Amino acid sequence: MLPTDLDLIQMVLNAGLMVQFVLLLLLFFSVTSWAIMIMKYRYLKRAIEESGHFVDFFWKSADLGEAFNRAKQLTGSPVARIYRVGYVELRKLHRPATEDAAPSLAPSAADTLRRTLRRAINSEVARMGQMVPFLATTGNTTPFIGLFGTVWGIMNSFHGIGLRGSASLAVVAPGISEALVATAAGLAAAIPAVIAFNYFTQRIRLIETELQNFASDFQNIVERDVLRPQGGAR
Repeated sequence: MLPTDLDLIQMVLNAGLMVQFVLLLLLFFSVTSWAIMIMKYRYLKRAIEESGHFVDFFWKSADLGEAFNRAKQLTGSPVARIYRVGYVELRKLHRPATEDAAPSLAPSAADTLRRTLRRAINSEVARMGQMVPFLATTGNTTPFIGLFGTVWGIMNSFHGIGLRGSASLAVVAPGISEALVATAAGLAAAIPAVIAFNYFTQRIRLIETELQNFASDFQNIVERDVLRPQGGAR
């Protein structure tokens, strides 16, 4: 393995400036993509685990306030965050009881709560999707960047052949092999990025569906246990 590694390094060092620039650019894409993959994997894993814990606690809790206290502890759960937003909005909409009237909600409280939850879901989806498009950019562009480096290297090789007036394999092979390193580097950067992009996109869609389902259940509970009883009070 050691001689091969040294040969590869030597080919990169002997490559032209343009090919070296292409390889440096591909290295940037690759390192950045791997950093995003690691951070996003840990973020989504925590989001899924904590959301599952909160949903279980929510359905077992005695009241909404108890679930709110638990939601404040699960800072990595998107479901807990939209619940906190919805609960705070519900408290704002709630009109405290007076001597002449029972506690009630504004007539448009259900629509207001629905819009608030929708905005919270959109915010969570946007947060989960941050930096993921960079993986798609890497997967789409790095093969072409590598191909550009290869084409440029082959052009220089043929230019050298023309100057030397010789087309033997010993003259052509080194320049072409150096140029092909760029294509290999482009594919090495693109393949993991495409796989990760598809994986994260699927995970985000699943979490978004869970958010929408929970928001719908929460709103149904509010309309059933808060709006209707208080709306019917006289």
